[in-house]
Amino acid sequence: MQTYKAPLRDMRFVLHELHDSGTLSALPGLAEISPELIDSILEEAAKFCEGVLAPLNMSGDEEGARLENGVVRTPRGFTDAYRAFREGGWTAIACDPAWGGQGLPHSVNKAVEEMICATNLAFGTYPGLSFGAYSAIASHADDELKRRFLPKLVDGTWAGSMCLTEPQCGTDLGLLRTRAVPQPDGSHRITGNKIFITGGEHDLTENIIHLVLARLPDAPPGIKGISLFLVPKFLPTDDGRPGTRNGVVCTAIEHKMGIRASATCQLSFEDATGWLVGQPHKGMAAMFTMMNSERLSVGVQGLGLAEASYQGAVSYARERLQGRSLAGARHPDKPADPIIVHPDVRRMLLTMRAYTEGCRALAGWVARQLDEMDRAADPQGQQRAADFTALMTPVVKALFSDLGFEATNLGVQVYGGHGYIRDHGMEQYVRDARIAMIYEGTNGVQALDLVGRKLPMHGGRLLRGFFHPVSDFIAAQSAHPQLGEMVKGLGRAFGALQLATAHIAAKGLADAEEAGAAATEYLRLFGLVALGFMWARMAVLAAEKLPAANGDAEFYAAKLATARFFMERVLPQAGALLAAIKSGKSAMMALEEAAF
Repeated sequence: MQTYKAPLRDMRFVLHELHDSGTLSALPGLAEISPELIDSILEEAAKFCEGVLAPLNMSGDEEGARLENGVVRTPRGFTDAYRAFREGGWTAIACDPAWGGQGLPHSVNKAVEEMICATNLAFGTYPGLSFGAYSAIASHADDELKRRFLPKLVDGTWAGSMCLTEPQCGTDLGLLRTRAVPQPDGSHRITGNKIFITGGEHDLTENIIHLVLARLPDAPPGIKGISLFLVPKFLPTDDGRPGTRNGVVCTAIEHKMGIRASATCQLSFEDATGWLVGQPHKGMAAMFTMMNSERLSVGVQGLGLAEASYQGAVSYARERLQGRSLAGARHPDKPADPIIVHPDVRRMLLTMRAYTEGCRALAGWVARQLDEMDRAADPQGQQRAADFTALMTPVVKALFSDLGFEATNLGVQVYGGHGYIRDHGMEQYVRDARIAMIYEGTNGVQALDLVGRKLPMHGGRLLRGFFHPVSDFIAAQSAHPQLGEMVKGLGRAFGALQLATAHIAAKGLADAEEAGAAATEYLRLFGLVALGFMWARMAVLAAEKLPAANGDAEFYAAKLATARFFMERVLPQAGALLAAIKSGKSAMMALEEAAF
């Protein structure tokens, strides 16, 4: 059976100690936010996730979603769980109070998302897509559409979906064919086929609001001719109830490797009624509001699954008796020692732990900047935060999902043969984690976004929000009496990142394939340095707190030990990544296509 206990102590450390949640109350609209309030929200979320969502995870995977006469049925227990989720207000926590939301910080919402993903990722995809739809409508729709649709999305009575992909186009949305024909009443008739639509049809809510990319009759070719439309499953009546069924039909659902309780649908739009969101031919800008939110959330999916797998692996490693310690029997009264005594098992567990706690700290930093971007009183502060989140979105999405998949695979390895079978649920984490590397833009696309768009944007301005604080920290802490060597190790990795950045800037301007060839390694290097920065900061903080920690001494000591492991056994990969980047494109581009 799967086991999970929300890591509330570490979440409190990240939110309150590392990123100083006490200063959130200075942001407009957050005057009531306090560390105590945040703790109470996290505790209630933990109870719900552990008590309601976790027990449905394995059974939901076994049963899966199913299509019956055009209606998708979610697994047993999901409708009741969603009703409790909605009634508990969890659909509304980060939404604007103007539409019935609770107006809580993104940094709190992302912590709640982590717990949902750790206990039942398939369930979490439904409210996750709804929040993305809410974000796009709130940012780009006219007041009438907001009034008609946002309150129902916020209270969870209605759900949302994102309809981009078509059979002939995924990443290259310029190839899409779905049409939108204007009508005299201001609406549009939408016709086309979409695939891979998460939550495109289900039985959790009374209505589903589809956000659909389509072309107007006068649309220019390519992505510059794409518009965004709001297309409900049921056309709402004047009093806000679901009315006539719209021309949206679920023709099939995908039978997937993982997240099997999440309905991935093929949708046919047949003269469906829809309304334009934002400006004509500007749909990509509006959709990216939704996609950027989703990409950060996809990164958190990897984090949540890594945490769940880590907890399961630790529990098993403490109980499973196999062999004796290489240093001599640790438990001579038992027939064998638990496998946690073996160096290679400890290597796997510490790698998982270093990944999860490092990613949680980095997620907290990015989420805090989301709060600044949305709420900072001065435009300059908003712009700095917007630059930072734009830079870090591809890093968080790709790095966290990559490491989440690596961690869940390590969890299976700790269990050995017992991890490969279904009884313990460890193999489900691997299957569920795999999709995060693919959807919302494959990780290769994220890497191209980082090197091709984010690095050169505004003359390299976006890099300052990351490079400057890292450089300042290294300068300030290199002489730290306990951790100076650790900080110098971060300095070496940061130096590798700087050299790699200069190399890509020089080579990539002259030859785009050079930048493309380096992109994946560059994103990993960037991500490892970001984690190293978080670990160095956490280590300095833990060293300060440890002498007077009393009951928390074990927590801070573990932070220091894990930080040392990351710096000595993980971060040195930076040197190899730099070497690969500098080797250029020739090795991967020389082979003729016919020779593959």
